[in-house]
Amino acid sequence: MKFDSNIKIALIHDWLSQDYKGGAEKVLKEIEKGLSKKDLNYDLYTLVNHLDTENFRLPNKQKIFTSFIQNLPFSKKHFHKYLPLFPFAIEQFDLNQYKLVMSSSHSVAKGVITSPDQLHISYIHSPMRYAWDQMHIYLNESSYKKLKLTILLRLILQSLRKWDYISSVRVDKFIANSSFTARRIKKYWGRDSKIIHPPVNTNYFFPNDNRGEFYLSVSRLVPNKRVDLLVKAFNKLDYPLIIVGEGPEKNDLKKIANKNIKFLGFQKDSEIKILMENCRAFLYAGIEDFGIAPVEAMAAGAPIIAYGKAGILDTVNCITSNSENPTGILYKDQSPDALKECVQYFEEKKIWEEFSNNNINAWSQKFGVETFHKKLNLFIDQSLAEFKNL
Repeated sequence: MKFDSNIKIALIHDWLSQDYKGGAEKVLKEIEKGLSKKDLNYDLYTLVNHLDTENFRLPNKQKIFTSFIQNLPFSKKHFHKYLPLFPFAIEQFDLNQYKLVMSSSHSVAKGVITSPDQLHISYIHSPMRYAWDQMHIYLNESSYKKLKLTILLRLILQSLRKWDYISSVRVDKFIANSSFTARRIKKYWGRDSKIIHPPVNTNYFFPNDNRGEFYLSVSRLVPNKRVDLLVKAFNKLDYPLIIVGEGPEKNDLKKIANKNIKFLGFQKDSEIKILMENCRAFLYAGIEDFGIAPVEAMAAGAPIIAYGKAGILDTVNCITSNSENPTGILYKDQSPDALKECVQYFEEKKIWEEFSNNNINAWSQKFGVETFHKKLNLFIDQSLAEFKNL
């Protein structure tokens, strides 16, 4: 970054939790690395911080500022229960000392209050899924439904949508993590955005040619990831499936899974690397805003089998689209039967033999860390220059 190294920067992230880590946190760490390499003066703000130093190391040991939700009862394991308080909590951060505010947002982080003298750039992982287009999935899976309090949750989500739209005007510049997210930003907030794909550590993986016979899923076990569709499809297929990840759906999924499906829970990156480098194919059935895990799998040389919608269209070249460099196969209906038929076709026609593991890896490099930093730094420099001239 070319701007004054003395500039004070506030970095805002929704929450930090051991139980809810995902792609957004990987992006946050890369943003931090970029700031630290330039010796820039920044502080980190978040609703709650329930990560230990082993799981989230700040390069320069900056203090993490948290909201009052941090100290509420049961916050460590159940801070999401305080969802109605999130907008109020994020607005309480006093950021007046900072010239540049950068938010990393999939919930409320973009809603911090800034002055006309501050530039606010927001990297959007997703507008609130549960308040907008995936609301009904969350309503059907919510504990509110079991308690017969669905109408209360609907009212809460309506209020969140209003606040989400209103708070979007506070942001000066939006960055979207994919074409799909950019369309959602335009749809719900009426704002344009710059697409900068998330950074993926593609150099960490090796495109192994000697692959196994098992299929792999790596994701949080939450409703919108639709791991339930994988379980239902593979219950009928009887092929080996390994599911890596933790989340509130884990116990329910294990109850309906047949013996050909293994749940490994949380795994270290080194273990996930081995699995990705040896699986027959990597599976994804959800509607993903971008999808870091599928790109990591491609870096490991694994073909992707995924529901062909949303962010996955930015990252996977379907073998049926006559692409010069196919990296996977996409199916059209988000259902167990559509996935089952796709995997059967993949197996019976030995489609995996038509993929080049090295070519899949080469394609994944366009989503690498260096590309991310180059594009982000350029965008921040240009935005600061424009803001200075206003």
